[in-house]
Amino acid sequence: MSGVFILGDDLMVDTAQSTANIANQDEADTPTVDARDSGGARSSRFVGGVLLLILIAMWIGGWYSGTSTEEMLSLTAWGVMLGGIIALGGIGLTLCYGVLKFPNFAHGEFLTLGAYVTYGVILVLPKSNPIWLFSFGWELVIGLLLAAVVTAIVAVVIDRVLYRPLRKHQSPLVLLAMASLGMEFLLRGIVYLTWGSDYHFYYSGRANPALYLPFGLRLQADQLFVFALAIVLVVMLYWMLTRTRMGKAMRATADNPDLAQVRGINTEQVIAWTWSIGAGLAAIGGVMYGLASQMRPDMGFVLLLPIFAAVIMGGIGSAWGALVGSIIIGVAMQLTSAFMNPAYGPAVAFILMVLVLLMRPQGLFAQH
Repeated sequence: MSGVFILGDDLMVDTAQSTANIANQDEADTPTVDARDSGGARSSRFVGGVLLLILIAMWIGGWYSGTSTEEMLSLTAWGVMLGGIIALGGIGLTLCYGVLKFPNFAHGEFLTLGAYVTYGVILVLPKSNPIWLFSFGWELVIGLLLAAVVTAIVAVVIDRVLYRPLRKHQSPLVLLAMASLGMEFLLRGIVYLTWGSDYHFYYSGRANPALYLPFGLRLQADQLFVFALAIVLVVMLYWMLTRTRMGKAMRATADNPDLAQVRGINTEQVIAWTWSIGAGLAAIGGVMYGLASQMRPDMGFVLLLPIFAAVIMGGIGSAWGALVGSIIIGVAMQLTSAFMNPAYGPAVAFILMVLVLLMRPQGLFAQH
């Protein structure tokens, strides 16, 4: 990592500050927009309060449908766990968008690829005893790490073969978006050809008992592991972006890639690291989804809309915003299952995304 730059830390900070000054100048040129979005119905507090009222209304709807308080608490906890899975995909998506400035519709397939690579590793390695109260053994941990590496390599190769030539020719944004959509279908087709169209489980038939917690809350140890891992990875990513040379280079490149390149930052190396980190996080999220539910070839496509909704809701470019938005989306999708068909969950995510776009287009944690 030290060989990526020819600048020292002081000059790297100066680059980030220079690009930040340019962004601040742009903001100064549009004071009316900032004033409009910083208060009243467009403030983050107001929009957050509206979303909280919607979740409370979902609770009331669950009660009226006959769902007990204990079951509603469990659904809320499961929604937080689902939010952790969505966050792992959403953080990688917002990181790639912040640096590359285009929506990568193939990002959901990185989740699918990570889940199925881990499944292949588990089939090859001998089964070990479950770790603590979890349903999985050490072979899943090994498969998870290997899947993150493999998916990161695939993402970098795709960038080298497809996206980098388009960037060099200064292709319009819509062309990059359409290219990523085509790559999404290609990756899903590879999964179908390799593993088939059937659903799979990491540990078919293995017991996964629930933990009985206070207030009648029932959770599986795997669900606690999923959310704890998501929190740890978010904290690590935040530390990387704010404390390391690579993180400063990513922020400088995201603010102004041309200025960052002039000041000596190897932007192509930064882009490669961005793809690696984003795809690796997505792969881990796919493994967690397969562990908590089941693997299916279209799982990445199913999660793509909630991931985009969470990123837009939290604010594009904000890791913490992606986490908060993902938890809101996850809880809403689970609570609606108390009084309607769970198949409408993605539609709920879409409705919340549109609501936030109408009230606060830059998201709850917009980066200024």
